Amino acid sequence: MSAGLTAVFAAACGLSVANIYYAQPLIALIAPALGLHAGLAGLVVALTQLGYGAGLLLLVPLADEVENRRLVLWLFGGVVLGLLGVGVATSAAGFLAATFVVGVCAAATQILVPFASQLAPDASRGRVVGNVMGGLLAGVMLARPFASAVAAAFGWRAVFFVTAALMLALIVVLAKALPPRHPGGERTPYRRIVASMPRLYLRTPLLRRRAFYQGMMFAAFNVFWTGSPLLLAQAFGFGQPAIAVFALAGAAGALSAPLAGRLADRGLTRPATGAALAAAVLAFVLAGWAGHAHSLAWLVLAALLLDAAVQVCQVLSLRSIYMLAPELRGRFNGLFMTSVFVCGAGGSVLAAAVYTAFGWTGLAVLGALCGLAALALYATEFRRLPAAAAEAA
Repeated sequence: MSAGLTAVFAAACGLSVANIYYAQPLIALIAPALGLHAGLAGLVVALTQLGYGAGLLLLVPLADEVENRRLVLWLFGGVVLGLLGVGVATSAAGFLAATFVVGVCAAATQILVPFASQLAPDASRGRVVGNVMGGLLAGVMLARPFASAVAAAFGWRAVFFVTAALMLALIVVLAKALPPRHPGGERTPYRRIVASMPRLYLRTPLLRRRAFYQGMMFAAFNVFWTGSPLLLAQAFGFGQPAIAVFALAGAAGALSAPLAGRLADRGLTRPATGAALAAAVLAFVLAGWAGHAHSLAWLVLAALLLDAAVQVCQVLSLRSIYMLAPELRGRFNGLFMTSVFVCGAGGSVLAAAVYTAFGWTGLAVLGALCGLAALALYATEFRRLPAAAAEAA
């Protein structure tokens, strides 16, 4: 796993996952154009994320059986078709259907992450996963300012045409750069793979715990980034260019991902997880105060803190579950990320409705409650357990 190949994986993950976030800062433009009620505007983001969750559950496990390079290229082709469908959509139903397709096929991102993990030796796996996740999370963060800037200059539909062209170029690069990876071992029929996943989820306590931590963190993340463009437009009078600059400030939080991988390699997963969960709650306290005081500086600080906390928790979680069973990484990854994105989609839907009903203060309370729920489960890690039960856990 050379530095150059790691960079290719990181860039591919970033460009791919960005597709499910481009609509987030454009809700105020897309919803009226499609005739969506303000309380349902969160569906613009939620349908993409639900599609991503479906792809994670139904397609990512194929990475344990199908040659990974070919699978990624086919799915990225589906992303291109979905993006073009979004760009030409003239109704809410057509737009939402196309965004669902984009989400399903963009799940190829989570084939690339364990693919990179498989190529890395155990001693540096946390560092490699952290670097690849840094690229992925940079894509998450930069998607919003990129979409806002393009929409401000050329309209919101241009965002999806431009990104379709970027994905076509990515397909060409990956076809040349990625090595083939044929999963080892005896082949398992697809229906048996899917049928095995509920049992795998129930029998893996670490997977369930980590999925809940990150699910709550991602719900909080979507609450903030679905609501903040509405706050900025209505309370601060920001247009799309200014919203793009605000989103770019939050992108600096992606720098924490490689650090999280190194902390995990040093055995500091538990304390770093607690710090990340607590930081997310603090971020919403600051965000609520920023809205009350009409302070842009405090709002930027809250965005930085929240984004860094979400990314640290995700890298720590992925590194933990990738160490469980190498031959099941695709299934573990699919189960983990499906849980995360179902929670995230719920956060997106609730954010628009709560903001409409209760304003920014209600949204800040909702985000803080997500973080507190994760902290409540985290507190159970410190209960005294019988030796045999602790070893089993």
